[in-house]
Amino acid sequence: MDNTLYYGDNLGILHRYIKDETVDLVYLDPPFNSNATYNVLFAEHNGSQAAAQIKAFEDTWHWDMAAERAYKEVVEAGGKLSQAMQAFRQFLRDTDMLAYLAMMAPRLVELRRILKPTGSIYLHCDPTASHYLKMLMDAVFDAANFQNEVIWHYGLGGSSPKRWSSKHDVILFYSRSHQWQFTPLMIPATSQRMREQQKKMTDVWSIPTINNMAKERLGYPTQKPELLLKRIINASSKEGDLVLDPFCGCGTTIAVAERLKRRWIGIDITHLAITLMKHRLLDAFGDSAKYQVIGEPTSVPDAVALAEEDPYQFQWWALGLVGARPTEGKKGADKGIDGRLYFHDEGKGGKTKQVIFSVKAGHTGPVHVRELRGVVEREKAEIGMLLTLHPPTQQMRTEAASAGFYEGWGGGKFPKLQILTTEELLAGKGVAMPPLDQVNKTFKKAPKATAKAQETLDLI
Repeated sequence: MDNTLYYGDNLGILHRYIKDETVDLVYLDPPFNSNATYNVLFAEHNGSQAAAQIKAFEDTWHWDMAAERAYKEVVEAGGKLSQAMQAFRQFLRDTDMLAYLAMMAPRLVELRRILKPTGSIYLHCDPTASHYLKMLMDAVFDAANFQNEVIWHYGLGGSSPKRWSSKHDVILFYSRSHQWQFTPLMIPATSQRMREQQKKMTDVWSIPTINNMAKERLGYPTQKPELLLKRIINASSKEGDLVLDPFCGCGTTIAVAERLKRRWIGIDITHLAITLMKHRLLDAFGDSAKYQVIGEPTSVPDAVALAEEDPYQFQWWALGLVGARPTEGKKGADKGIDGRLYFHDEGKGGKTKQVIFSVKAGHTGPVHVRELRGVVEREKAEIGMLLTLHPPTQQMRTEAASAGFYEGWGGGKFPKLQILTTEELLAGKGVAMPPLDQVNKTFKKAPKATAKAQETLDLI
């Protein structure tokens, strides 16, 4: 389906939901095997971007039973890809790099299957692995369908005293067949002479990375500039075409696709990323962006299954339903806090206030309510919210009621301690609190999609 966010492993999503030869353009920026731990950076409650971050994922792929299984499935399928993987194993042995390639191989096969004969794919990668991935792409898409090795030169970052400074990424551009869709792009003309010469764009793109002060910066570690995706989408698709990103992270691809009037599909394996994308679409397009989310729990049994499979994913999903951000997960000062939601009810310039969240996927009792009350008092928070998978006991509700009320600055009383069940969350019930205003700092907001913003993007 079009304009859809999918939660889950993209290999299973592609196989189950995406039909053969239905996608016009694929862009993917898969997590690389760099031993990096990616943290998502949020705005602090005073609006600054500081150390408020949580671990989103580790991109290290290890050679283990899962990698061995993926390797054997690819090899036993035969063909050029099987030969390539066998050669990789002979050269690389059972290393983490081979595990990474074994993870990528079946996904590239699925992406080729879903591309239209006129479709294209852009694989964004690090120079450390680009040569291996190019051979993998040759095996899947055929070397004859290789079109370009695009160099994204960004020019920022540190320098090395022992070698040339690394200032670029590689983007491998392949077509699905020998008849692919492509529109040459022109360098923006800043003078009459340039307009007369018509310099067409080459395969070296000088586009700055997103600096710390940029409006489009959301704090996601692998976030790419919108201009980069705009260039790819404009060159290899037209209005109404379907664009797919199987590792969509904070959603730059889908945000640009929406702005350029393309249909889109985004897939990610964390509920945190899905939550960030929903906020980004809402901030940029308001209610005009129409889409659906598949893979999120829609019933209590679904939520139970998610909690049993991955408690952290359940926690991120539940917090996302009430608009809260996960905490840093640090030990010590933040013990007992799973999420926070900031608000202002004193007008602009007033005190920043907060709701503290505790998420429980297992059985709960009055002790958890008392623990939350202690955390709220310690943090001097206005409201505490216990999100539970199972219904609370009457004793728990009595314990919560004994905490009294928070009286809003503009009037209204709100229970100091509140309990929401998964069933209530799914029914649309939220936190009883003063309305969030324009200076809410829970998430870093994406800039609105306006005609002026689009014009600025065109002229960069």
